[in-house]
Amino acid sequence: MFKSDFKFYKRKCPPPDLSDIIDFSQHFENNESDFVIGKTASPKCDQMVSKYMGLKPIDEWRIYELTNKPGLLFIPNPFTALGQRYWVCRCMRDFTCKPQKLNIDPHGYLKEGEKWWEICTKDPERGRTLLQKLRWATLGYHHNWDTKVYSEDAHDLFPEDLAELCELVAKAVGFHNFSAQAAIVNYYHLDSTLSGHTDHSEIDKDAPLFSFSFGQSAIFLLGGKSVEEKPIAMLICSGDIVIMSGQSRLCYHGVPRILATDKAPWNDLIIEKQNRSDVCEKVFECADSTLWKPFESYLRTSRINMNVRQVLKPGVTSLVQQSE
Repeated sequence: MFKSDFKFYKRKCPPPDLSDIIDFSQHFENNESDFVIGKTASPKCDQMVSKYMGLKPIDEWRIYELTNKPGLLFIPNPFTALGQRYWVCRCMRDFTCKPQKLNIDPHGYLKEGEKWWEICTKDPERGRTLLQKLRWATLGYHHNWDTKVYSEDAHDLFPEDLAELCELVAKAVGFHNFSAQAAIVNYYHLDSTLSGHTDHSEIDKDAPLFSFSFGQSAIFLLGGKSVEEKPIAMLICSGDIVIMSGQSRLCYHGVPRILATDKAPWNDLIIEKQNRSDVCEKVFECADSTLWKPFESYLRTSRINMNVRQVLKPGVTSLVQQSE
């Protein structure tokens, strides 16, 4: 059933019927049959949010949980426009630099000391190729795509700001012990897909998985523990957060289609209400139109997804200690 629905939404001709896709950007009532407002954000996080980079006040967040997929939480865009810009800049300009690992590393597209984003913006001929070739970057514990195993030998410091973002969102939905230790940043184009799979490489499979999306929209399929179960189709828009926890943590999921959209929430800047005291200086810098222009050009035909996990069980500091 999962493969059948994946092919249905992936097909180009004729295009699929999208009427059954859940769109969380709409406001839903508690009596809906397929989903409910499952959780409210913890008010204790309000002070953290007000000081944090690029998030709306916590009383403006809406949090949904699927009734037939317990543990699947969906937060429709809690980011301000500047917040979206900040994380897009981080994903493209910073998370593509060493010590992060990129899918293009083994192919010699970058010379020693070169940075992907600098080449993309300063060398048009090489940049056109590099923009298309980059598919993923790994942070913290680097996922090994061949063995599906994490290693202490492939481990770098996890970005502090991304860890803080995940901790804040985790506490807002009731997970008070989450520690961000590994991430995969996916770079999608309009013809990209992500085949159905489960995320089971982490030792602590009870810890939730956090997914942050920016740019073009996507159809997200969430199935069950078996590919025989029919998946639920959801629309993911720029700024949306998906949290897979509980029973949904080990369910099959995938992205059969990227959907072009005219919406650009990263441009909804209200500078007069976005005082420098409300966000960190690096976030405020993203209001600069010159700095932002190449990033926006990329987003017109692309989607970025930050997928963050906890690898180790609570209280454990390394894979070596975990195995002892």
